[in-house]
Amino acid sequence: MPAFRWIGLFLAVCSSVVTGESAVDAPHYAGTAVCEGCHQDESRAWRGSHHDLAMQSASEDTVLGDFDDVRFEHQGVVTRFFRRDGRFMVATQGGDGESHDYEIAYTFGVTPLQQYLIGMPDGRFQALTVAWDSRPSTDGGQRWFHLYPDDTIPPGDELHWTAPAHTWNYACAECHSTDLRKNYDPETDTYATEWSDIDVGCESCHGPGARHVALARARTKDSSTVYPPDHGLDVALSGPGDWSLSEGAPTAVRLAPNEGIAEVELCGRCHARRQPLTSAYVHGGTLSDTHRVELLNDGRYFSDGQILDEVYVYGSFLQSRMHAAGVTCSDCHEPHSLKLRAEGNALCSRCHSAERYDVPSHHHHEQGSAGAFCVECHMPERTYMVVDPRRDHSMRVPRPDLSVAIGVPNACTRCHASETDGWAAETLERWYGKERDEGFQRFAQALEDGRRGNPGAGGALGAVVLDPATPAIARATALAGLSPYLDESTLPAVRAGLAAEDPLMRRGAVEALFGADRQARWQLLEPLLDDPVLSVRVALGDALADIGVAEVPEAHRPRLRKVFDDYVAAQRSNADRVEHRVNLGNFFARQGDTKAAIEAYERAVVLDRRFVPAYVNMADLYRAAGRDADAGEALRAGIEAVPTAGVLRHAEGLWLARAGRTDEAVTALAKAWELAPQDSSIGYVYAVALDSTGDRTGAIAVWESVLGLDPNHRDTLYALVAALEADGQTARALLHAWHLARLAPKDSDLQHFIDRLKAGVEAGTD
Repeated sequence: MPAFRWIGLFLAVCSSVVTGESAVDAPHYAGTAVCEGCHQDESRAWRGSHHDLAMQSASEDTVLGDFDDVRFEHQGVVTRFFRRDGRFMVATQGGDGESHDYEIAYTFGVTPLQQYLIGMPDGRFQALTVAWDSRPSTDGGQRWFHLYPDDTIPPGDELHWTAPAHTWNYACAECHSTDLRKNYDPETDTYATEWSDIDVGCESCHGPGARHVALARARTKDSSTVYPPDHGLDVALSGPGDWSLSEGAPTAVRLAPNEGIAEVELCGRCHARRQPLTSAYVHGGTLSDTHRVELLNDGRYFSDGQILDEVYVYGSFLQSRMHAAGVTCSDCHEPHSLKLRAEGNALCSRCHSAERYDVPSHHHHEQGSAGAFCVECHMPERTYMVVDPRRDHSMRVPRPDLSVAIGVPNACTRCHASETDGWAAETLERWYGKERDEGFQRFAQALEDGRRGNPGAGGALGAVVLDPATPAIARATALAGLSPYLDESTLPAVRAGLAAEDPLMRRGAVEALFGADRQARWQLLEPLLDDPVLSVRVALGDALADIGVAEVPEAHRPRLRKVFDDYVAAQRSNADRVEHRVNLGNFFARQGDTKAAIEAYERAVVLDRRFVPAYVNMADLYRAAGRDADAGEALRAGIEAVPTAGVLRHAEGLWLARAGRTDEAVTALAKAWELAPQDSSIGYVYAVALDSTGDRTGAIAVWESVLGLDPNHRDTLYALVAALEADGQTARALLHAWHLARLAPKDSDLQHFIDRLKAGVEAGTD
């Protein structure tokens, strides 16, 4: 299944928009105004912070953009910002392709950009994709700009401002307001979203405060009132650690372990790339118990764990040596003002000896220059949303040698852009020696091998899993990446993952088994049915969906049923997103409930008629049920909705082939390859079709194109070797066969085939 642009963006727009405001009607939340009465110092620090200004009602005091009848044009679409009767207005292209006047309801963020939320009649709020650059004009700011400057985005596109990717209620609201209740009605596809505080207030971090307030007031009236250790709060934040930097020591040590909630888990609720699994967030719990955290996956992170897509900082920080040592967010950031606790290298030298590190003998740059700042080498920036640079929090040692080996970026040539990665690698070796510290993140080559299907990938990933010195999020990523490489040699790593203390690792191990034999899957996963962490149980529900409750021993049925209930509930809690409705359809299909599955797919395409997987999966289900006519109808509807989707043309070609309409099938498969020239599976099948019609030359050409995209595509290699031999090109066949043997060293039939090819070459039959 090809990647769709919205998949990487529906959370990435979380610097964007909310719905109707309500009174503080949840009794367990007291509201920020009540907290400020006693905690005045904290309130003063918080006022004016990014948390305080995360979202505001649009007014003269809050709107930063120029609404003095200003026109902005992007790819031929004109947007006009103006005022009407004291309201802030925008005239722009709506979802129907026509220009409409919309009122700005809320501002979203303040710096370096401010976005604007527009309320819709169905209760959803959409984030406008034309934003205000709030930086000073000397820095290029004080202008309107488009978040996707190089894209033409028509109505119906997943990036259009009216699309679900920019719906505040789902994508952004949880992290920009306090005590958010989404209140989505899946029957009417409407929202009635509410909150206790419009912004990120005290109780976003400290949890519901009504009990705390009641206890404090009681104690004010009667000093003998018992004040519990938890202060009446769900969360006991311990604040920054007590660190000691001894004279002559290079790095500080923490004098006592962190107490109370792991602060990183709390901050990660919003500062992570993640997907909510329930609306019932519990302050004080592990993030994985309410959210599915993104692992270091391809397209999100580079294979060495550096940030690529907009992933925020949680996943990066979990990779760092700082996290492993016990550093938490508030060690560097004041939690109320959000300001750094010190500026420049002074922040780092609170724990790292300035005499050892803040000197040219360490950083090899002129003191005071950009290259002498710790963050420039160890926390390089990547710019998102056009104007918003964010630092990678994995705090890594620069590795230009990895840039040479696998193409990941490095801090050195980011600044020295005219130099090569090889130059940077040689320079670091000259400065620090051949045995220099390669840093804390040493899993890059293994993850790269796994992503590319390189020889030995399974063993390399397994070694990462079994290395306790490797960060848990990287080990979890390696576990999930083992799925294509499951065999006797990698099973010990999977078993270790299933027994791991870290929930990300247990989830990764479950995901590794998605494609395993049904019986083996049940035997390995049954012990985890009572896992205490929701994201693990949701992964189990997906992994075991093809097993009926009635099929397992009676003692396990309630446990399996609970896992399935958790999975379904997680999808239904996100029913405002089409992919979750498709997930439900897939689950019901695997459970054998065709009627429920079809209903879920149909509801999905009503929600978003351009969501391709819904049509493909619906057609596949119809085919499995022997309803080929209905399958064809589903595919035709999908092609009409999204005529440029190669995967739909591919499915259509397979449908036509099953119907015996060979010429039409080849035409459809050719169109699929034309529309999706980066999809190696589509190219492979098209070549098979060509070969089956006698066009071996054409098939060989397409297979070789596929290998240009994916040199380790095994099905293509097997097919190409056979076709080349049949075509009398024995030497070329042998070259590909040798490569295939490196990928499949245990394939004895392949070895016999290679021996035959070698004999042919030696006999001069090529």
